[in-house]
Amino acid sequence: MSRPARARIDLDALRHNYQLARSTHGGRALAVLKADAYGHGALACASALAPLADGLAVAFSDEAVALRAGGIRAPILVLEGVFAPAELSLAHEQQLSLVLHHEEQLRMLEASQLPLRSIDVWLKVDSGMRRAGFPLASVASAHARAKACSAVRNTVLMTHFARADEPGSDATARQIDDFDRATTHLQGERSLANSAAILAWPQARRDWARPGILLYGADPLAARQHGLRPVMTLESEIFATRELQAGEGLGYGHAFVAERAMRIGLVAMGYADGYPRAAPSGTPVAVDGRPSRLAGRVSMDMLPVDITDLPEARIRSRVELWGANVDINAVASAAGTIAYELLCNVKRVKKSYLA
Repeated sequence: MSRPARARIDLDALRHNYQLARSTHGGRALAVLKADAYGHGALACASALAPLADGLAVAFSDEAVALRAGGIRAPILVLEGVFAPAELSLAHEQQLSLVLHHEEQLRMLEASQLPLRSIDVWLKVDSGMRRAGFPLASVASAHARAKACSAVRNTVLMTHFARADEPGSDATARQIDDFDRATTHLQGERSLANSAAILAWPQARRDWARPGILLYGADPLAARQHGLRPVMTLESEIFATRELQAGEGLGYGHAFVAERAMRIGLVAMGYADGYPRAAPSGTPVAVDGRPSRLAGRVSMDMLPVDITDLPEARIRSRVELWGANVDINAVASAAGTIAYELLCNVKRVKKSYLA
């Protein structure tokens, strides 16, 4: 019998979440599949979404080429754009659209020898995040230069929000207003809304949405009442049990000390699989569908759970680390991180796909 640690990927839930994002936003939606589809398997997710998605998005060219090699023919946007002039020819050959977000990329495009009207570009505007994009004062000039490039077929204007997951903050409203003022007379479609903005900022809904984390069922907002379905269930099994007396320590450093007589289940899952080492005792898990908690430090290959009040729990009992019964956001919060990181860190475990 092989090690029971696994990640089950529900592709029907993925499709559901995409359709929810698209219908909420209106217009069209690019499904963001960067970082191996946030740890879910980019090719499998692209194959599931391609028949219904308006397009896909990845971080850099290699991710796009891998999808093309796997038979994906859907439109693909490369969010980081190019790093060297040779990538422009690659983008043309692979029929990729590119984000332009700084001067060097625009100069490479201007100097390129690509065929006439052969590539679409998305011009990124820094409306206030201050990370990437053309400054508001230079957007009109950058837009004119991009449109003047003989290789450019269409130009989409886009921006990215710094605090869209904070509905109580006025930062997103300011970014929207600043974007609109800087681009009001410029031709082209618009794309403003990321996952949080799709759900929380109707005024950000334009021609294109860019759902990322919400595709995978991790709600980016604290309310978490949007009908998203978790796509990944990270699970394993208890492979051994231990009895502790009150006052006995468990694991490295005896960081966990039993407050009473306890029964502990050892689970075949650890930080080498992507479960966060920083998750403290008390982090929620589910054992055979019933609520439980971590009870001690996460090790490289195993972790302890409290089964004191679950007398039916035994060796080979199923343990869900996150999924339908355990909100990944609760795990992330306990570990002092975000769901994005947890999903992207999943490795070594077997993945299985439910169509």
